[in-house]
Formats: sequence, structure tokens, C-alpha cells
Amino acid sequence: MTVSTDDIVRHAARDLFNGTRLDLSRMSAELGISRATFFRRVGNREDLMGAALLLLSDRTWADSIARWHGAHGDAPRDADGRLRCLWVMEAYRREVAASDGLRKLIDSEPVVALRVLTDPRGRVQPTLIEAHTALIGADVEAAGLRPLVGLPDLSYAVVRLGESFLYADVLASRPVDLAVATTLLDTLVLGALGTHAG
Repeated sequence: MTVSTDDIVRHAARDLFNGTRLDLSRMSAELGISRATFFRRVGNREDLMGAALLLLSDRTWADSIARWHGAHGDAPRDADGRLRCLWVMEAYRREVAASDGLRKLIDSEPVVALRVLTDPRGRVQPTLIEAHTALIGADVEAAGLRPLVGLPDLSYAVVRLGESFLYADVLASRPVDLAVATTLLDTLVLGALGTHAG
């Protein structure tokens, strides 16, 4: 059976999710391919880590949106008037923060992990900004809002500020406080969209 790039990335994502260190020699042996083929498929270790973390991030984002749809359908606001994008972004942050595998990666390889997660030229951050832009844009259209700034700029600010809270213990020796993050990010988004809570 031919081992595809997607097969390797899924294998790496499972390892990271389970808190297993990415060992390319072990993985190539497990998949039954040579190291040369492995590198041709996915590049170096950081390339593979970025692809695997992106896969996990995409799944977490999709799961957060699915949970909104399960509770509220296609509505842009919940019964309390909270925008869908705020709810989804908070759900995403909470799930990321609760990931034991990601926490183990950050604890064991903080420099590499944060470089891969927050690199503006990498895989994870730009895709997450695009996902935020699309979701905020959908809410703007559905709720008839008039943004005061461009949505890509707003999404960039939201993702970067979110990162500063999600990884605060490593970046700034501060405790991770998701409640404060939600308050600040909700205020930022609502102000930039020219609206207010409720």
C-alpha cells in the first residue's frame, strides 16, 4: 500500500494528540517507508509538525462550529444575543487549552512548538486567521453589521491576542486565563464591528 502525505500527517497528528514526541525514524518505520521517502512526502520535522498541528486546529475549529450548529442552527446570534463568531472562538480556545497533547508538546519543546504555532509564514496561524475572517464575515453579513476595520486585520488581532493568552505561561510567565481572554476578545470584536453585547 502506498503511504501518502496525508497518511503521514494523520499519523503525526495522532501522535501529537496523544502526547507522543514526533520521531521521524520511528514514524517512517511504523509506516513502512524509507526516511528518504518520508522527507520527500512531508519535509523536515517542523514542516510535519506544522501540518499535523494544522490538521488538529482545523478539526477543533470545525468541531466548535458544529457544536454551534447543533445548538443554534445557522443563526448568527444565540438566545442571549451573543454573536456566533464570539461563541465559536471561545469554544475553540477552550478546546485548545484543554488539549493534553498540545500542552505536553509546549512543555517539552516550547521554542519549536510556539514557532510552529505562531509563525506568520507557517501553516497554522495564517489558516486560522482565514477561518476567523470567514466566520466573522458571515456574522457581519447575517447580522447586518458595519465593521470599522477590515476583517483580515480584525482576525489577525484576534488570533494574535488569543495566542498571547493561550500560551501566556510560556510567552510571558503568566497564568493562562481564558475568562480574561474572552472578555478582552469579545470587547475587541464587538467594538470593531460597531456593535455591543446583547
